[in-house]
Parts: sequence; structure tokens; C-alpha cells
Amino acid sequence: MTQALIFSGGINHPFPDSAPALAAVLGETGLEVRLSFELDEILAGLRANPQALLVVYALRWGMTQHEKYEPHRAQWAMTLSAAAREAIAGHVRTGGGLLGLHTASICFDDWAEWGDVLGGAWQWGTTYHPLLGPVRAKLDAEHWLTRGLGDFALTDEVYTNQRVLPGVEIVGWAETVGPDSPATGWQPALWTHRYGAGRVVYDALGHDAASLQHPIHRRLVQRAALWASGHPQHIVEAA
Repeated sequence: MTQALIFSGGINHPFPDSAPALAAVLGETGLEVRLSFELDEILAGLRANPQALLVVYALRWGMTQHEKYEPHRAQWAMTLSAAAREAIAGHVRTGGGLLGLHTASICFDDWAEWGDVLGGAWQWGTTYHPLLGPVRAKLDAEHWLTRGLGDFALTDEVYTNQRVLPGVEIVGWAETVGPDSPATGWQPALWTHRYGAGRVVYDALGHDAASLQHPIHRRLVQRAALWASGHPQHIVEAA
């Protein structure tokens, strides 16, 4: 049985509720799911099982951009050691899977290679998001990861003006639609990527449990996890 190791936790997001919801969504696929808010536990899991799927659903970064983060730094600020960086990059480079959700693109902001591994990243001073609100998502109707799912609407955050690597395969987009939210236009919200021998999917949606449990988004996350963990295309499409 393929294992999925979820790293979560951070500020301004309901991870205590949404991370277990994600674990339940992934568990429905048959993956053996472990969830931890401690990165050392996740890295130990990767060492024990190099074929595991690494899932990053966390908001853990240096938190140096503004003093408003000062009350949270002791608990949530994170700078990866060289060994931790190599453990993550090496896991994917040598064939392990990676699924990044929502705030994963903000994580590890002092490690430039993280954007290369994930396929893109938040850019401080350029990237932003409107407040949580109505969002419309559209999917590539022909791509095997998204075929047959259809477009959908949900409540979420649209990450706008993220850096996306050339060559990344974008198969989903999102935009704000609420009357009280600034228009974002269509923003890349789902992509697939290869880093070395590893398969990577990033899904920019997923602010809370309701987003993850939306019927179409739920299936999309499940398909993404199955593909990133090495399952063949026909198994992915059947999910």
C-alpha cells in the first residue's frame, strides 16, 4: 500500500480541521495516510519509505516580512536545514511523489530550490490573494488528470501572480467572482510537473475543509495524489 505523509500547520488557516479532512479525502483512495505538524516526523517517514507521497499542506516560512508575524514566530517560523532541504529535494528527484496544496507555495521561502521542486512559488511583493470568498474554477477538459470533472464554484482564496516555472503543465485555473473581491482574472491553480524522476502536482486551492470536501475538488485532489504517487493514468482517471 502506498503511503501519503502529510506535513501541515501554520497561521491564519484552519489546519487543525482541514488537515484531518485532507487525510480523510486521501484515505478514500486507498493510500495509507499519516499526518503530522512536525517536519522531522515527516522526514523520518520519507527515510523509512522512499516511495511515499510527500504532501505539503502547511504555512511554514521564515516570517520575516512584517512585524505582524512576530507573535507567531516562536511557534511557526521555519528555516530548513541543508539536510532537510536535500531530504525533500532528493526524495522527489529520485522518484518520490509530491503533492503541494494551497499554502505550500509560500513555504520554505529562504530556499530558492523549493520553487523548482514544486513548479512555482509565492513571490513576496508581487503575489497576493483577495479575502476568502466566491471563486470559479475551470479545468482542462481534455487532460487526463481533469477530464470529465467539469468546472466548479466554491469558497476559497485565489493566489494571484505566483511565479510559475516555464514548462509546467497548467491544467486548472481560478478567479474571484464575488462582488466584494477585486477581480483577479484567471490564475494558474493546478499544475503537474516533473522534478528529476519524481511526479509533482500543485493545487492552489484548499483553504479549508469545505474546499477540500467540495465534490469536484475532492475528486481532483484524489486524482492528483494518485498520479503523484506513481499510479498509472487509467487508475487516476477512474478516481
